[in-house]
Amino acid sequence: MKLGLHYWKYSTPEDPALIAPTLARTAAVAEQAGVSRFTVMDHYFQMMTPHSTAEEPMLEGYTTLGYVAAVTARMQLNLMVTGVMYRYPGLLAKIVTTLDVLSGGRAQLGIGASWYEREKRALGVPVVPMGERFERLEETLRICLQMWSDDNGPFEGRYYQLAETLCVPRPLRSPRPPIIIGGSGEKKTLRLVAKYADACNLFGTGVVEVAHKLDVLRAHCAAEGRDYEAIEKTVMCSRRPVLEELDTFLAEAEQLAKLGVTELQVVPEQGRNPVEFTEEIAEHLLPRLAQIG
Repeated sequence: MKLGLHYWKYSTPEDPALIAPTLARTAAVAEQAGVSRFTVMDHYFQMMTPHSTAEEPMLEGYTTLGYVAAVTARMQLNLMVTGVMYRYPGLLAKIVTTLDVLSGGRAQLGIGASWYEREKRALGVPVVPMGERFERLEETLRICLQMWSDDNGPFEGRYYQLAETLCVPRPLRSPRPPIIIGGSGEKKTLRLVAKYADACNLFGTGVVEVAHKLDVLRAHCAAEGRDYEAIEKTVMCSRRPVLEELDTFLAEAEQLAKLGVTELQVVPEQGRNPVEFTEEIAEHLLPRLAQIG
């Protein structure tokens, strides 16, 4: 079982001048410990939760990953996940390609339908109905795949029209950066996983629920003629404090591994210094997690 680290808050320590060195040190500790993937959110405002507010610091995601790429050498890098409405698809393919080239072939395209309407309205991002977001998501996936292929010709879609799909340099990753679609929606999200993605990222809402979502994905794969086993299964584990409930977390990880899940993502706990959290993960979790699977 692999481990990913999802870096979701920039407010600890409180001094904005410490955001960059804390991020760099956290990434360095994670990579040295054997964390397989480093991800950040694609938000302009911090999410509203019982423990966070929109006024907390938030960095633009791909700029942040570019910084992390410069201070690491092995970890996979992606947003978890790109909001489909936040960038034009051709530009998104170019951004991910740039990250891949500058990171030495470590970029992945994590993408989802986007949902946070407050930040969209605040910064002038178009707010469209959910059904349209998913239609745009599918067109975006098709555009990215074409940009990363030998077809440099036009793309004519309902929402996007590209006169050329030229992308030079090509990504270093062969044949292209892997696509990971985040979310658990059974009718649309998991269908898109079956049709386009190399990996899914499900919410860690419990073993029974994850098993159900994977059954739904298996059915979509059968309908699309896709090999279910070819899709990597990953789970975002953010609903419990990992270090405080380590034995429970590891027991659940064993059950998820039996379902075919190969990677879990954990998040630095509320109020914890991310560097210290990652050091404890390295000492207490990673050695035991590596024995699972």
